Amino acid sequence: MSEVIDNQTKRREARQEALKRVIRQLHEGKSVDEVKAEFAELLAGVSAAEIAALEQDLITEGMPEMEIKRLCDVHVAAFKDVLDAQEKPESLPGHPVYTFRAENAAAAQVLDTLEAAIQAGQWDQARADLERLREYDKHYLRKEYLLFPSLEKHGFSGPSSVMWAIHDDVRAAWKKLEDLLADTPDPAQVAEVFDPLATAIREMVYKEENILFPAALQTLSSEEWASIHVQEPEFGVCYVEASEPQAVAAPAAPASPQPVSDGLIPLQTGALTSQQIALMLMHLPVDITFVDENDAVRFFSATKERIFPRSPSIIGRSVQKCHPPASVHRVQRILDDFREGRRDEAEFWIQMGGKFIHIRYFAVRDEQGVYKGTVEVSQDVTHIRALEGERRLLDEGRSAASP
Repeated sequence: MSEVIDNQTKRREARQEALKRVIRQLHEGKSVDEVKAEFAELLAGVSAAEIAALEQDLITEGMPEMEIKRLCDVHVAAFKDVLDAQEKPESLPGHPVYTFRAENAAAAQVLDTLEAAIQAGQWDQARADLERLREYDKHYLRKEYLLFPSLEKHGFSGPSSVMWAIHDDVRAAWKKLEDLLADTPDPAQVAEVFDPLATAIREMVYKEENILFPAALQTLSSEEWASIHVQEPEFGVCYVEASEPQAVAAPAAPASPQPVSDGLIPLQTGALTSQQIALMLMHLPVDITFVDENDAVRFFSATKERIFPRSPSIIGRSVQKCHPPASVHRVQRILDDFREGRRDEAEFWIQMGGKFIHIRYFAVRDEQGVYKGTVEVSQDVTHIRALEGERRLLDEGRSAASP
Protein backbone atom coordinates (compact mmCIF):
# COMPACT_ATOMS: atom_id res chain seq x y z
CA MET A 1 0.00 0.00 0.00
CA SER A 2 2.80 2.43 0.90
CA GLU A 3 4.38 1.77 -2.49
CA VAL A 4 1.11 2.65 -4.26
CA ILE A 5 0.77 5.89 -2.26
CA ASP A 6 4.40 6.75 -2.97
CA ASN A 7 3.87 6.24 -6.71
CA GLN A 8 0.74 8.41 -6.66
CA THR A 9 2.63 11.15 -4.85
CA LYS A 10 5.44 11.01 -7.39
CA ARG A 11 2.97 11.23 -10.28
CA ARG A 12 1.27 14.27 -8.70
CA GLU A 13 4.62 15.96 -8.17
CA ALA A 14 5.70 15.22 -11.75
CA ARG A 15 2.43 16.62 -13.08
CA GLN A 16 2.81 19.75 -10.98
CA GLU A 17 6.35 20.28 -12.29
CA ALA A 18 5.06 19.91 -15.85
CA LEU A 19 2.33 22.46 -15.20
CA LYS A 20 4.89 24.87 -13.77
CA ARG A 21 6.88 24.51 -16.98
CA VAL A 22 3.77 25.70 -18.82
CA ILE A 23 3.65 28.89 -16.72
CA ARG A 24 7.40 29.48 -16.95
CA GLN A 25 7.28 29.26 -20.75
CA LEU A 26 4.49 31.86 -20.81
CA HIS A 27 6.68 34.16 -18.71
CA GLU A 28 9.58 33.53 -21.09
CA GLY A 29 7.49 34.84 -24.00
CA LYS A 30 5.74 31.85 -25.55
CA SER A 31 2.18 32.50 -26.70
CA VAL A 32 -0.88 30.82 -25.25
CA ASP A 33 -1.46 28.97 -28.54
CA GLU A 34 2.12 27.65 -28.57
CA VAL A 35 1.81 26.38 -25.02
CA LYS A 36 -1.58 24.80 -25.70
CA ALA A 37 -0.18 22.96 -28.70
CA GLU A 38 2.81 21.63 -26.77
CA PHE A 39 0.98 20.68 -23.56
CA ALA A 40 -2.48 19.81 -24.92
CA GLU A 41 -2.72 16.44 -23.16
CA LEU A 42 -1.48 17.83 -19.85
CA LEU A 43 -3.80 20.86 -19.92
CA ALA A 44 -6.83 18.70 -20.70
CA GLY A 45 -7.07 17.35 -17.17
CA VAL A 46 -6.06 20.37 -15.08
CA SER A 47 -8.29 21.38 -12.15
CA ALA A 48 -8.91 24.73 -10.47
CA ALA A 49 -7.13 23.52 -7.34
CA GLU A 50 -4.06 22.56 -9.39
CA ILE A 51 -3.89 26.01 -11.00
CA ALA A 52 -4.07 27.70 -7.60
CA ALA A 53 -1.45 25.31 -6.20
CA LEU A 54 1.01 25.76 -9.04
CA GLU A 55 0.94 29.57 -8.75
CA GLN A 56 1.55 29.17 -5.02
CA ASP A 57 4.48 26.82 -5.70
CA LEU A 58 6.04 29.24 -8.17
CA ILE A 59 5.87 32.05 -5.61
CA THR A 60 7.32 29.78 -2.92
CA GLU A 61 10.18 28.95 -5.30
CA GLY A 62 10.99 32.63 -5.76
CA MET A 63 8.86 34.01 -8.59
CA PRO A 64 7.76 37.52 -7.48
CA GLU A 65 4.05 37.87 -6.75
CA MET A 66 3.87 40.91 -9.02
CA GLU A 67 5.29 38.81 -11.87
CA ILE A 68 2.43 36.36 -11.32
CA LYS A 69 0.02 39.31 -11.28
CA ARG A 70 1.49 40.68 -14.52
CA LEU A 71 0.62 37.53 -16.47
CA CYS A 72 -2.20 36.01 -14.41
CA ASP A 73 -4.68 36.74 -17.23
CA VAL A 74 -2.39 34.84 -19.61
CA HIS A 75 -2.34 31.89 -17.17
CA VAL A 76 -6.12 31.78 -17.19
CA ALA A 77 -6.20 31.98 -20.98
CA ALA A 78 -3.95 28.92 -21.19
CA PHE A 79 -6.35 26.90 -19.04
CA LYS A 80 -9.60 28.53 -20.20
CA ASP A 81 -10.89 25.64 -22.33
CA VAL A 82 -10.76 23.12 -19.51
CA LEU A 83 -12.00 25.64 -16.92
CA ASP A 84 -15.05 26.43 -19.04
CA ALA A 85 -15.81 22.73 -19.39
CA GLN A 86 -15.43 21.74 -15.75
CA GLU A 87 -18.51 21.23 -13.58
CA LYS A 88 -19.02 24.10 -11.14
CA PRO A 89 -19.46 23.07 -7.50
CA GLU A 90 -22.95 24.04 -6.34
CA SER A 91 -23.74 25.95 -3.17
CA LEU A 92 -27.04 26.88 -1.52
CA PRO A 93 -28.38 30.28 -0.37
CA GLY A 94 -26.55 31.48 2.71
CA HIS A 95 -23.25 29.81 1.78
CA PRO A 96 -20.52 32.45 1.34
CA VAL A 97 -19.78 31.22 -2.19
CA TYR A 98 -23.45 31.48 -3.14
CA THR A 99 -23.40 35.11 -1.96
CA PHE A 100 -20.13 35.84 -3.77
CA ARG A 101 -21.56 34.46 -7.01
CA ALA A 102 -24.84 36.36 -6.66
CA GLU A 103 -22.88 39.58 -6.15
CA ASN A 104 -20.82 38.84 -9.27
CA ALA A 105 -23.95 38.46 -11.37
CA ALA A 106 -25.40 41.71 -10.03
CA ALA A 107 -22.11 43.60 -10.41
CA ALA A 108 -21.92 42.52 -14.06
CA GLN A 109 -25.29 44.16 -14.68
CA VAL A 110 -24.22 47.36 -12.92
CA LEU A 111 -21.02 47.40 -14.98
CA ASP A 112 -22.99 46.96 -18.22
CA THR A 113 -25.30 49.82 -17.25
CA LEU A 114 -22.33 52.07 -16.47
CA GLU A 115 -20.71 51.18 -19.78
CA ALA A 116 -23.90 52.05 -21.69
CA ALA A 117 -24.21 55.40 -19.88
CA ILE A 118 -20.59 56.30 -20.68
CA GLN A 119 -20.95 55.36 -24.34
CA ALA A 120 -24.11 57.49 -24.58
CA GLY A 121 -22.51 60.43 -22.78
CA GLN A 122 -25.17 60.29 -20.06
CA TRP A 123 -22.88 61.63 -17.36
CA ASP A 124 -25.39 62.00 -14.52
CA GLN A 125 -26.41 58.38 -15.02
CA ALA A 126 -22.75 57.35 -15.24
CA ARG A 127 -21.97 59.02 -11.91
CA ALA A 128 -24.87 57.23 -10.26
CA ASP A 129 -23.87 53.89 -11.80
CA LEU A 130 -20.25 54.32 -10.69
CA GLU A 131 -21.36 55.00 -7.13
CA ARG A 132 -23.44 51.84 -7.31
CA LEU A 133 -20.53 49.86 -8.74
CA ARG A 134 -18.25 50.93 -5.90
CA GLU A 135 -20.50 49.07 -3.47
CA TYR A 136 -18.82 45.98 -4.96
CA ASP A 137 -15.86 46.80 -2.72
CA LYS A 138 -17.71 44.91 0.05
CA HIS A 139 -17.24 41.80 -2.09
CA TYR A 140 -13.48 42.42 -2.31
CA LEU A 141 -13.21 43.19 1.40
CA ARG A 142 -14.85 39.90 2.37
CA LYS A 143 -12.44 38.07 0.10
CA GLU A 144 -9.45 39.87 1.61
CA TYR A 145 -10.38 39.65 5.28
CA LEU A 146 -12.47 36.46 5.48
CA LEU A 147 -11.78 34.10 2.57
CA PHE A 148 -8.06 34.73 2.03
CA PRO A 149 -7.04 34.26 5.71
CA SER A 150 -8.94 30.94 5.77
CA LEU A 151 -7.18 29.75 2.62
CA GLU A 152 -3.79 30.91 3.88
CA LYS A 153 -4.10 28.47 6.81
CA HIS A 154 -3.97 25.75 4.15
CA GLY A 155 -0.89 27.22 2.44
CA PHE A 156 -2.88 29.17 -0.18
CA SER A 157 -1.29 32.63 0.11
CA GLY A 158 0.38 33.63 -3.14
CA PRO A 159 -2.75 33.74 -5.31
CA SER A 160 -4.48 35.70 -2.53
CA SER A 161 -1.80 38.39 -2.68
CA VAL A 162 -2.05 38.58 -6.47
CA MET A 163 -5.83 39.03 -6.34
CA TRP A 164 -5.59 41.63 -3.57
CA ALA A 165 -3.17 43.67 -5.72
CA ILE A 166 -5.71 43.59 -8.57
CA HIS A 167 -8.46 44.69 -6.16
CA ASP A 168 -6.32 47.73 -5.32
CA ASP A 169 -5.87 48.48 -9.02
CA VAL A 170 -9.66 48.43 -9.42
CA ARG A 171 -10.12 50.73 -6.43
CA ALA A 172 -7.59 53.20 -7.83
CA ALA A 173 -9.38 53.16 -11.18
CA TRP A 174 -12.74 53.78 -9.46
CA LYS A 175 -11.29 56.88 -7.82
CA LYS A 176 -9.72 58.10 -11.06
CA LEU A 177 -12.95 57.56 -12.98
CA GLU A 178 -14.89 59.42 -10.30
CA ASP A 179 -12.56 62.41 -10.74
CA LEU A 180 -12.94 62.31 -14.53
CA LEU A 181 -16.74 62.19 -14.32
CA ALA A 182 -16.83 65.35 -12.22
CA ASP A 183 -17.75 68.62 -13.95
CA THR A 184 -17.57 68.20 -17.75
CA PRO A 185 -16.07 64.80 -18.63
CA ASP A 186 -13.79 64.22 -21.61
CA PRO A 187 -15.19 61.08 -23.34
CA ALA A 188 -11.74 59.95 -24.53
CA GLN A 189 -10.16 60.24 -21.08
CA VAL A 190 -13.12 58.48 -19.48
CA ALA A 191 -12.87 55.59 -21.96
CA GLU A 192 -9.12 55.35 -21.38
CA VAL A 193 -9.77 54.62 -17.69
CA PHE A 194 -13.07 52.75 -17.94
CA ASP A 195 -12.11 50.17 -20.58
CA PRO A 196 -9.22 48.54 -18.64
CA LEU A 197 -11.24 48.87 -15.42
CA ALA A 198 -14.17 46.95 -16.90
CA THR A 199 -11.80 44.31 -18.26
CA ALA A 200 -10.11 43.89 -14.87
CA ILE A 201 -13.43 43.46 -13.05
CA ARG A 202 -14.79 40.95 -15.60
CA GLU A 203 -11.57 38.93 -15.65
CA MET A 204 -11.49 38.85 -11.85
CA VAL A 205 -15.06 37.48 -11.85
CA TYR A 206 -13.93 34.73 -14.22
CA LYS A 207 -10.97 33.84 -11.99
CA GLU A 208 -13.20 33.72 -8.93
CA GLU A 209 -15.88 31.58 -10.55
CA ASN A 210 -13.51 29.15 -12.25
CA ILE A 211 -10.45 28.98 -9.99
CA LEU A 212 -10.81 30.63 -6.59
CA PHE A 213 -14.25 29.39 -5.54
CA PRO A 214 -13.86 25.79 -6.78
CA ALA A 215 -10.45 25.57 -5.09
CA ALA A 216 -11.83 27.08 -1.88
CA LEU A 217 -14.82 24.70 -1.83
CA GLN A 218 -12.40 21.82 -2.20
CA THR A 219 -10.07 23.14 0.50
CA LEU A 220 -12.14 24.59 3.34
CA SER A 221 -14.21 22.59 5.81
CA SER A 222 -17.87 23.25 6.62
CA GLU A 223 -16.77 24.69 9.96
CA GLU A 224 -14.47 27.15 8.21
CA TRP A 225 -17.26 28.22 5.85
CA ALA A 226 -19.55 28.68 8.85
CA SER A 227 -16.95 30.91 10.51
CA ILE A 228 -16.72 33.02 7.34
CA HIS A 229 -20.51 33.31 7.18
CA VAL A 230 -20.98 34.59 10.73
CA GLN A 231 -18.34 37.29 10.13
CA GLU A 232 -19.89 38.57 6.88
CA PRO A 233 -22.11 41.22 8.54
CA GLU A 234 -18.99 43.08 9.70
CA PHE A 235 -18.21 43.89 6.04
CA GLY A 236 -21.67 43.67 4.53
CA VAL A 237 -22.86 42.30 1.20
CA CYS A 238 -23.75 44.24 -1.95
CA TYR A 239 -26.70 44.10 -4.31
CA VAL A 240 -28.20 40.96 -2.73
CA GLU A 241 -29.89 40.15 0.56
CA ALA A 242 -27.83 38.13 3.02
CA SER A 243 -29.68 34.95 3.93
CA GLU A 244 -29.49 32.30 6.60
CA PRO A 245 -27.16 29.46 5.65
CA GLN A 246 -28.78 26.29 4.32
CA ALA A 247 -25.55 24.57 3.39
CA VAL A 248 -23.15 25.67 6.10
CA ALA A 249 -22.61 23.83 9.34
CA ALA A 250 -23.17 25.80 12.51
CA PRO A 251 -19.90 27.27 13.77
CA ALA A 252 -18.37 25.61 16.74
CA ALA A 253 -19.10 27.34 20.03
CA PRO A 254 -16.26 29.64 21.06
CA ALA A 255 -13.99 28.04 23.57
CA SER A 256 -14.19 29.30 27.12
CA PRO A 257 -11.15 31.29 28.23
CA GLN A 258 -8.49 28.89 29.37
CA PRO A 259 -5.69 29.40 31.86
CA VAL A 260 -2.47 30.82 30.52
CA SER A 261 -0.92 28.20 28.23
CA ASP A 262 2.58 28.47 26.77
CA GLY A 263 2.67 32.01 28.10
CA LEU A 264 -0.38 33.06 26.04
CA ILE A 265 -3.43 34.74 27.55
CA PRO A 266 -6.61 33.95 25.55
CA LEU A 267 -8.40 37.11 24.37
CA GLN A 268 -11.59 37.60 22.40
CA THR A 269 -9.82 37.80 19.05
CA GLY A 270 -6.45 36.18 19.63
CA ALA A 271 -3.94 35.39 22.34
CA LEU A 272 -0.94 37.38 23.64
CA THR A 273 1.67 37.03 26.34
CA SER A 274 1.49 39.41 29.28
CA GLN A 275 4.70 41.02 27.98
CA GLN A 276 3.16 41.58 24.54
CA ILE A 277 0.09 43.17 26.11
CA ALA A 278 2.23 45.46 28.26
CA LEU A 279 4.44 46.47 25.33
CA MET A 280 1.47 47.08 23.05
CA LEU A 281 -0.21 49.37 25.60
CA MET A 282 3.09 51.13 26.26
CA HIS A 283 3.57 51.90 22.57
CA LEU A 284 0.09 53.20 21.83
CA PRO A 285 0.08 56.99 21.20
CA VAL A 286 -2.44 57.44 24.01
CA ASP A 287 -2.52 57.27 27.81
CA ILE A 288 -4.96 54.68 29.16
CA THR A 289 -6.27 54.35 32.71
CA PHE A 290 -8.79 51.74 33.80
CA VAL A 291 -11.08 52.10 36.81
CA ASP A 292 -13.14 49.09 37.92
CA GLU A 293 -16.87 48.96 38.80
CA ASN A 294 -16.02 49.90 42.42
CA ASP A 295 -14.20 53.08 41.29
CA ALA A 296 -10.77 51.65 42.13
CA VAL A 297 -7.86 52.37 39.77
CA ARG A 298 -6.66 49.02 38.43
CA PHE A 299 -4.29 49.97 35.60
CA PHE A 300 -2.55 52.78 33.75
CA SER A 301 -0.31 52.51 30.70
CA ALA A 302 3.30 53.42 31.34
CA THR A 303 3.92 55.28 28.09
CA LYS A 304 7.23 57.06 27.54
CA GLU A 305 5.75 60.54 27.64
CA ARG A 306 2.61 60.55 29.74
CA ILE A 307 0.34 63.57 29.45
CA PHE A 308 -0.82 63.44 33.05
CA PRO A 309 1.41 62.10 35.84
CA ARG A 310 0.66 58.66 37.27
CA SER A 311 2.54 56.51 39.76
CA PRO A 312 2.13 52.85 40.84
CA SER A 313 0.91 54.08 44.23
CA ILE A 314 -2.52 54.91 42.74
CA ILE A 315 -3.25 51.26 41.89
CA GLY A 316 -6.13 50.16 44.10
CA ARG A 317 -6.87 53.72 45.17
CA SER A 318 -10.29 55.33 44.76
CA VAL A 319 -10.30 57.30 41.52
CA GLN A 320 -12.05 60.19 43.29
CA LYS A 321 -8.96 60.63 45.44
CA CYS A 322 -6.72 60.81 42.36
CA HIS A 323 -8.24 64.10 41.19
CA PRO A 324 -8.02 67.65 42.57
CA PRO A 325 -10.96 68.47 44.88
CA ALA A 326 -12.20 71.10 42.42
CA SER A 327 -12.78 68.49 39.67
CA VAL A 328 -13.98 65.51 41.73
CA HIS A 329 -17.64 66.40 41.18
CA ARG A 330 -17.21 66.14 37.41
CA VAL A 331 -15.52 62.74 37.72
CA GLN A 332 -18.27 61.53 40.03
CA ARG A 333 -20.99 62.66 37.64
CA ILE A 334 -19.38 60.75 34.77
CA LEU A 335 -19.09 57.57 36.84
CA ASP A 336 -22.67 57.87 38.09
CA ASP A 337 -23.98 58.41 34.57
CA PHE A 338 -22.01 55.40 33.31
CA ARG A 339 -23.18 53.21 36.18
CA GLU A 340 -26.82 54.18 35.69
CA GLY A 341 -26.66 53.81 31.92
CA ARG A 342 -27.43 57.47 31.21
CA ARG A 343 -24.42 57.77 28.90
CA ASP A 344 -21.66 55.62 27.42
CA GLU A 345 -18.90 58.17 26.92
CA ALA A 346 -17.78 61.65 27.88
CA GLU A 347 -15.38 63.90 25.97
CA PHE A 348 -13.22 66.91 26.86
CA TRP A 349 -10.38 68.85 25.28
CA ILE A 350 -7.96 71.32 26.81
CA GLN A 351 -4.90 73.33 25.82
CA MET A 352 -1.91 72.76 28.05
CA GLY A 353 1.71 73.80 27.58
CA GLY A 354 1.21 74.56 23.91
CA LYS A 355 -0.45 71.18 23.30
CA PHE A 356 -4.03 70.34 22.41
CA ILE A 357 -5.13 67.45 24.64
CA HIS A 358 -8.15 65.26 23.84
CA ILE A 359 -9.61 63.32 26.80
CA ARG A 360 -12.33 60.67 26.52
CA TYR A 361 -14.02 58.43 29.06
CA PHE A 362 -15.80 55.22 28.01
CA ALA A 363 -18.16 53.04 30.02
CA VAL A 364 -17.02 49.40 29.96
CA ARG A 365 -19.88 46.88 29.98
CA ASP A 366 -20.00 43.09 29.61
CA GLU A 367 -22.08 41.10 27.12
CA GLN A 368 -25.17 41.54 29.31
CA GLY A 369 -24.68 45.31 29.55
CA VAL A 370 -23.58 45.21 33.18
CA TYR A 371 -21.25 48.09 34.09
CA LYS A 372 -17.71 46.82 34.73
CA GLY A 373 -15.71 50.03 34.91
CA THR A 374 -14.44 53.05 33.01
CA VAL A 375 -11.50 53.51 30.68
CA GLU A 376 -9.92 56.95 30.30
CA VAL A 377 -8.04 57.71 27.08
CA SER A 378 -5.93 60.87 26.76
CA GLN A 379 -4.08 61.92 23.62
CA ASP A 380 -1.96 64.83 22.45
CA VAL A 381 -3.65 65.63 19.11
CA THR A 382 -1.67 68.78 18.29
CA HIS A 383 0.09 67.10 15.35
CA ILE A 384 -3.11 65.41 14.13
CA ARG A 385 -5.04 68.70 14.06
CA ALA A 386 -2.32 70.25 11.88
CA LEU A 387 -2.46 67.54 9.18
CA GLU A 388 -3.72 68.51 5.72
CA GLY A 389 -4.26 66.73 2.41
CA GLU A 390 -3.10 63.12 2.15
CA ARG A 391 0.06 61.05 2.52
CA ARG A 392 -0.35 57.52 1.21
CA LEU A 393 3.31 56.52 0.95
CA LEU A 394 5.93 55.96 3.62
CA ASP A 395 8.23 58.95 4.08
CA GLU A 396 11.57 57.23 3.49
CA GLY A 397 13.39 60.32 4.62
CA ARG A 398 12.34 59.85 8.25
CA SER A 399 14.22 57.48 10.48
CA ALA A 400 12.47 54.59 12.22
CA ALA A 401 12.88 56.45 15.50
CA SER A 402 11.27 59.64 14.20
CA PRO A 403 7.88 60.50 15.66
